[in-house]
Amino acid sequence: MKKWLTGVTALLWLLSCNSAAEVPTPEQIAAGIFEGQFQTAEKLIGQYIASAPMSPEEKLRWEWEVERMHRISLDFNRTGEEALEYIRRYIPDVTEEQIKAWEASGALEYMVINGEKRYFSRAFRNLFRIDSTCRARFLEVNGPDRDVKAPLLQEHLPSIVEQTLTKKTERVEPRTYTITYTLTVPANTVPEGETIRAWMPLPRTDVARQNGFRLLSVSDPVYIISPDAFVHKSIYMEQAAVQDRDAVFEYTFTYTALAQYHHFDPLRDLLPYDTLSPPYREYTKACPPHILTGGPVAELAKSVVGEETNPFLQLQKIFTYISRTYPWAGAREYSTIESIPLYVLENGHGDCGQVSLLFISMCRSLGIPARWESGWMLHPGEVNLHDWAEAYMEGIGWIPVDQSFGLQEEPVRLFYSRGMDAYRMAVNTGIGGAFFPAKIHPRSETVDFQRGEVEWRGGNLYFNRWFYKLTVHASDK
Repeated sequence: MKKWLTGVTALLWLLSCNSAAEVPTPEQIAAGIFEGQFQTAEKLIGQYIASAPMSPEEKLRWEWEVERMHRISLDFNRTGEEALEYIRRYIPDVTEEQIKAWEASGALEYMVINGEKRYFSRAFRNLFRIDSTCRARFLEVNGPDRDVKAPLLQEHLPSIVEQTLTKKTERVEPRTYTITYTLTVPANTVPEGETIRAWMPLPRTDVARQNGFRLLSVSDPVYIISPDAFVHKSIYMEQAAVQDRDAVFEYTFTYTALAQYHHFDPLRDLLPYDTLSPPYREYTKACPPHILTGGPVAELAKSVVGEETNPFLQLQKIFTYISRTYPWAGAREYSTIESIPLYVLENGHGDCGQVSLLFISMCRSLGIPARWESGWMLHPGEVNLHDWAEAYMEGIGWIPVDQSFGLQEEPVRLFYSRGMDAYRMAVNTGIGGAFFPAKIHPRSETVDFQRGEVEWRGGNLYFNRWFYKLTVHASDK
């Protein structure tokens, strides 16, 4: 956790920055943001924009810093009293020293914002996932966590392995889904007559594990579906705001998803990489800030794989290490995090997308091509947003890797290091891509695209300004 300015130092800094004779400097603004003085930093940014000549791009960057501070404040909205109340349910005699230790380790995530300690909205439950002692106490009180997917996967995964082996094919077990997606902008969020623009997720038609997409119904007769060349697959609609009436965007579609598993002997079947090919260069390069190939990420990757040189065995070492080292925890909004792989390393936990970006970064640092894939998981009883990855093995092709589904020692060891179940909807094949048609204002989600994006002439509508629902009506099994 960051070190904060003392009260005297902060006061001197504020006095110097508020001098009417001086225009604030970028360094002063950055210091205010770093120290959590968001209200003051926002005022200084306003003064700086008004006083200093700058390009439109630079102005947008400063306006984005204001927006990012607002988003961080929304994420960190719990008080110390609420923290004590939650923790005492499980540890009645918790001490201040224990709380400080959890804060220092990153297990209890907080920030000091405008002089007040604020906890991340999901920090309390996360503490009882991340810290081993707290996790044991949580299980003692509530009993073992129930994974509703477990019975399904106990049957599904061995069937995938058997069928892909006997049928000599990589993709089996088709599931056809009928799904409705609804996005609602509450009445009077946007002035009457203004156009609301919405981008919403669709299953990709260029992913080999998906086929048969058909749009069955659409709430608006005019819509645009993005070409496959865009990494975010979306359907776009517009609607004029009507006073006292919710703006509802809705569509229903069907598609078929298949499971995938690769049978190969890593010591016999892999070929040397063609390191000069454009795909190899594309998927082994760094894409900062969220895909890194140097620094702490590269050092960790080297230490994890040791003397191993086989790409797939290196991949499995990375997969196993991340699974055992970084427990799942509810995540902050990605747009508020400066570098997601470094965030995982510094805080010791991550959700599906965070550990996937760490996995991709570690693989690329070793010269193993790896890329992003994400969308929704559609397991009965556990439909949710989800992120995973793919890695390329020369002589085999692209293999799916779901880092956050873990080791799966039983019934199929390390299944998700070379396979994928049939309960998926892939929407994205990259991060932070452009939308079609183009979005004008900053995105709500700067990395991924699963929930949707909404804006109007006056600006972006962040996630707290609208809501969405994905309903799975039926699948063939």
